[in-house]
Amino acid sequence: MKHRHSFISYLLVIFLGCSGFSSAFALSERESKINNTGELKVCIWPDYFSISYKNIKTGKLEGVDIELAQEFAKDLNARVKFVPTHFGIFMKDIEQDKCDIAMFGVGRTQQRMQRIDFSEPYLSSGMYAIASKGHPIINSWEEIDQPGVMVSVQKGTYMEIAMKSSLRHAEVVPVIKHSQREVEVRSGRADVFITDYPYGQKMITNYDWAKLLTPQQKTQQFEYAYAIKKGQPEWLARVNQFVSDIKKDGRLLQHARSYNLEPIVIGN
Repeated sequence: MKHRHSFISYLLVIFLGCSGFSSAFALSERESKINNTGELKVCIWPDYFSISYKNIKTGKLEGVDIELAQEFAKDLNARVKFVPTHFGIFMKDIEQDKCDIAMFGVGRTQQRMQRIDFSEPYLSSGMYAIASKGHPIINSWEEIDQPGVMVSVQKGTYMEIAMKSSLRHAEVVPVIKHSQREVEVRSGRADVFITDYPYGQKMITNYDWAKLLTPQQKTQQFEYAYAIKKGQPEWLARVNQFVSDIKKDGRLLQHARSYNLEPIVIGN
């Protein structure tokens, strides 16, 4: 009996040793590189209010994903290097390894999934519209889709796809830069522009001319997630582990509350 217990103990040692050996080799090439350099490169769009926003008054980056990028780097025993990008080029930046991960509220769309991989979602938002307070005919979301109405959207965003597929009478006018949407509305070349919850909050917080049009019924909900280069299953698993952790331990909710984003947080 004594020899039998010794043999079982020996097998257990071998099993645990093999398990540790496998776990070591499960570390992704991407994470190994981050460990070696001590740096996590994070793509951000620095004009995304409450998400990854460069405050023009302080010159500092702020937002839920700025905070969570710091949390992820801490979990990886690394420091963060933020890499500015925008929705028109971020997938190319990821493919060219300019960053390890994009963390700026990227909407998961089928079109994007053909080029990049996404983590599990952590935020979800519908669509909202911004119009001038003095607009003569549009006072609600339901009044947008009528002949002659010009709807500004940022090119390459899910709003462009959604508006083109849902509007029957109004005309969709894509613009390259997000700030152009505001210019189009202020100049009268567009009647409204379409945005999401975080950016809508920016508009009504910072501009007294802007009014937020909230749909009476929820529009299509879009999930936001973190994006990485395709073909990295181990790295994707590590990113998903982080998303799961921040949902469970309260870090996601804590940082979202700091930027008034609690209504769009996705829990477990």
